[in-house]
Amino acid sequence: MAVTVSLVALFGLVLFFLLRSRTLGPGAAFTAAGFGFFLASTGAARPINQLAASLIEAASNL
Repeated sequence: MAVTVSLVALFGLVLFFLLRSRTLGPGAAFTAAGFGFFLASTGAARPINQLAASLIEAASNL
């Protein structure tokens, strides 16, 4: 749970700074957020969460 909240905060922060620097337009940010929201409700959510947890665990063991 803590990893999920941290990743959501990280991606939200990245989207915020991309919007602020005008590298990413509001439409693209809305599309990215919508894609993430709908992806979380599919069968791909579990493997993506497992991959993220594995990568974080591997990075902490370096």
